[in-house]
Amino acid sequence: MSKILVIDDDVDMCLLLKRFLTKNSYEVSLAHNGKKALEELDNAEPDLVLCDFRLEDIDGKELLIKIKERYPRTPVIIVTGYSDIKVAVDVMKLGAYDYVTKPLFPDEILLSIKKALEKKADEPYSSATPTITEEDDSKPMFRPAKTISSGQYIFSDSAEFKSILKQVDLVAPTNYSIIIYGESGSGKEAIAQEVHKRSRRKDMPFVAIDCGALSKELAGSELFGHEKGSFTGALNQKIGSFEIANGGTIFLDEVANLSYDVQVALLRVVQERKMRRIGGNKDIDLDVRIIIASNERLMDAARKGKFREDLYHRFNEFSIEVPPLRERKYDIMVFARHFLKLTNDELHKNIKGFSPEVESVFKSYVWPGNLRELKNVVKRATLLSDTDYIMPTVLPFEITNFTKLQFNEPSEEASTNMATRQYETVAPAAPASVQSTPEPVYTRQVEINEHSLKGASIDAEYELIVEALRKANYNKSKAAKILNVDRKTLYNKMKQYKQFNSEL
Repeated sequence: MSKILVIDDDVDMCLLLKRFLTKNSYEVSLAHNGKKALEELDNAEPDLVLCDFRLEDIDGKELLIKIKERYPRTPVIIVTGYSDIKVAVDVMKLGAYDYVTKPLFPDEILLSIKKALEKKADEPYSSATPTITEEDDSKPMFRPAKTISSGQYIFSDSAEFKSILKQVDLVAPTNYSIIIYGESGSGKEAIAQEVHKRSRRKDMPFVAIDCGALSKELAGSELFGHEKGSFTGALNQKIGSFEIANGGTIFLDEVANLSYDVQVALLRVVQERKMRRIGGNKDIDLDVRIIIASNERLMDAARKGKFREDLYHRFNEFSIEVPPLRERKYDIMVFARHFLKLTNDELHKNIKGFSPEVESVFKSYVWPGNLRELKNVVKRATLLSDTDYIMPTVLPFEITNFTKLQFNEPSEEASTNMATRQYETVAPAAPASVQSTPEPVYTRQVEINEHSLKGASIDAEYELIVEALRKANYNKSKAAKILNVDRKTLYNKMKQYKQFNSEL
């Protein structure tokens, strides 16, 4: 059960929040002033702090600074009765996770708390000074920035990263809009933040929004804000993300998920550098750099009617491609060792490294979840390991069983619906320092239905897809019918195994 510290000098508000949060399965402690809050912070060690901005004995900014100094990983949500853009920018710069105004709406505050806790669980290592931003990998409205040099993401000296950095150096000093293409978890937001860090806007806000996490009803309000009374439930004025990012950079991840109406409003922002809050009658001038990201080609999305073509052309002043991890073999172990070091620090362990067998498995696996998946695998393996080196036995089943299998041509007597595959499985050997008696090599015969993806393990899917494509003369619709799946499922599987471009 997650623990929440509520700080507010309004006793009735504290009790109301405690009842509400307790009902939603949170453990709640209360503090009615700054001094008591700091004491309770040490005693309760909460997972999240919900703090009123105006307290009798201490300024909200000062208290926020003290909280982040003592517990930098603890997300803090600032609550205030005043909708002030300057206050919002200031507290976000100081490391607040989110900024909400009174009156509080139950669904809104609960969503913000949930996202903050998910973010904390997903990124336990960041030691960066927070700035305004918004998961990877989990995705709240505002999230602490990842640093590329010392946080979750690092730049290796691989050819792929050197190429990306050259592009970043080239475009960062300009005001060009940028499209960053890459799969989920590949580090698109880290690249966007690096562009901001190397630009003339580096001292201004960096706001990152996951458009995929915004509902159709809330997207306009989150991006552009709204005026009090502009729609049912709009009991107070709300400052939008574009307004908060004014002077700095806004990063819109998975932008193709925005509804058509929001895309129309976004087009006006890009064209005229002006916006209006929902329900407002006054234009607000904007000086903001826009960086967007997508895991699909926006031109393709435009052809399908999912994304406005005119908006695409407005954004497409410069593009950066972030290759998936499976196409950066050199980087796999660079990041694995980086995540191991961070996890060792967190768990107070001293795992020395990875066995040669684990390194081989890591380099052959396709990593559909990219860096996010690698990080979680290393965390899990480090927790489970009781030896000096991480061994295959502590890796997830789907990784250790991801083997490229070779089909044998069936004999005439064999059933046309069955294919026989034969492969060798070798028990992993420990490094020299922990070498044990090796297990014998053994051969395993496996029979599977060659024309059904349902029930096929991940290590067989690639071969089944390739064979179906060959039989269908690479007609994807026919191949999908052979495999008994819909075309979209086949397309997604082919994207997952993109490294095998020669076949897929």
